[in-house]
Amino acid sequence: MAGIYIHIPFCKQACFYCDFHFSTSIKKKDDLVQCLIKELELRKEEFIGETVETIYFGGGTPSLLSNEELCRIIESIYLDFKVADTPEITLEANPDDLTSYRIKQLENTPINRLSIGVQSFFDDDLKQMNRAHNAKESKHCLAEASYFFENITIDLIYGIPNMSQDKWEANLDQAFSFYVNHISSYALTLEPKTALEAFVKKGIYPPLDDNLALQHFKTLIEKTQERGFVHYEISNFGKPNYFSKHNTSYWQGKAYLGIGPSAHSFNRNNRSWNISNNSKYIQSIKNNTLPKTTELLSKKDRYNEYVMTGLRTIWGVSFSKVEQEFGLEYLQHLKASSKVFLSQSLLEVNSTMGDNSLDNDYLKTTEKGKFLVDGIASDLFMI
Repeated sequence: MAGIYIHIPFCKQACFYCDFHFSTSIKKKDDLVQCLIKELELRKEEFIGETVETIYFGGGTPSLLSNEELCRIIESIYLDFKVADTPEITLEANPDDLTSYRIKQLENTPINRLSIGVQSFFDDDLKQMNRAHNAKESKHCLAEASYFFENITIDLIYGIPNMSQDKWEANLDQAFSFYVNHISSYALTLEPKTALEAFVKKGIYPPLDDNLALQHFKTLIEKTQERGFVHYEISNFGKPNYFSKHNTSYWQGKAYLGIGPSAHSFNRNNRSWNISNNSKYIQSIKNNTLPKTTELLSKKDRYNEYVMTGLRTIWGVSFSKVEQEFGLEYLQHLKASSKVFLSQSLLEVNSTMGDNSLDNDYLKTTEKGKFLVDGIASDLFMI
């Protein structure tokens, strides 16, 4: 199975923390939609033999596209690719775009999963992040969307300076009140060349506090577990049968095709990415040229990526898979480099049926190690 990601590079305004590729001008939207459809046609040969199980509209703000534009793109996927009978089709959307009328319209499209960028249910937080919506719009759209969509996920940000523990718990309680089946939650981070980074350096915005973020993260794990969510990836919490199929395919090393400016693709051996410039992307596609750079992944690259993604999930890193796909040298390196983290109870080894085959030993992060997983994984890399 495989997935297709469609990058919609437009936003109403720039969130201070965001480092994704986007433009606040939508003048080129019509051309962009035409070129997304054309890129799909140009790249259909790359997915011969694959069945598309998931389609994901990300951004940017995909909800800035009309339903008609979204459906045209979906129809082109069905025309050019083999699609599963019941694919997961996700639309990232901002609360201010999800009016009652729009939600009712979306219910009549093939889109069957909404990813709503709430971030916080408090207006002061939203203003600090320069979000385009307010808390009232978030609550209204979630109340409305729950009538028409069963599969809804929301984004929440924690570790915001001056956010008290009570305020963070109130955010979570508000999310639970809408009976959503999935939550993606991320710590506020300083990404290079973002407005937030500049504000912190100039003293306009308070410095981020790792201890506060850790406290919020622990609360997030406890509260979601109490509500029946499974912490299946470091930043993702889903009720059983509501895990993100699309994102899970990334973490499990399945092939995916990235369409649009800045979008990345992966075919298990190569990784490619499109140019992060709307005008150049459009011009290139109009000239029947794919504006992408391709990198052949070495065995070391593939091993390091497997360790990084595996440790972030409940499925962990399979010792058997490491030996089969990368060789005894890599297995010995993994076991040797993980000893210090095992002794510190940051990692553990479990025997599970994680791959529907024979019982196998899997290296996983403990509750104690989850917040430190990226640093732990980098220490397990083959250099």
